[in-house]
Amino acid sequence: MKWVLADLPMNVSLLFDATNLFVLPFWALMIVGPNWQVTRRVMASYLPFIALALVYLYLVAGSLNAESLQAMSNPKLADIARFFGTEQGAAAGWVHYLVFDLFVGRWIYFEGQRTGVWTLHSLLLCLLFGPLGLLSHILTVWVSQKGSLFTSADVRS
Repeated sequence: MKWVLADLPMNVSLLFDATNLFVLPFWALMIVGPNWQVTRRVMASYLPFIALALVYLYLVAGSLNAESLQAMSNPKLADIARFFGTEQGAAAGWVHYLVFDLFVGRWIYFEGQRTGVWTLHSLLLCLLFGPLGLLSHILTVWVSQKGSLFTSADVRS
């Protein structure tokens, strides 16, 4: 029997809800227990990102067809809107946001652990508004280092 991921019976709404809930414990650990050893261990793992990437793969595989692949090869705003206009496309886009926001939040968390820069506000913003959390962290680092946007970790020999 031949099958592809798109043929698997899975409720898109259920996946959407499950992925939303899945990321919350990781955010809670970074925000509420940043200095807890369990938080460091859990956040050091790539397993949450692998799980989310597999859900993303499932959703994308189920929403791609010849027309959408053609549209994605030379994207126009209307094509992207049409792709996200389906439940499966919107869920894929949302999981994309979830995985990358969590990954950026993880980076902010570890940078805060490494440098001692305060990250609570940046993590909350990253959870809710992704790029604004990243911007917040960059500005916080800049202010805490008296105007220098470059740290020794940013300069590679």
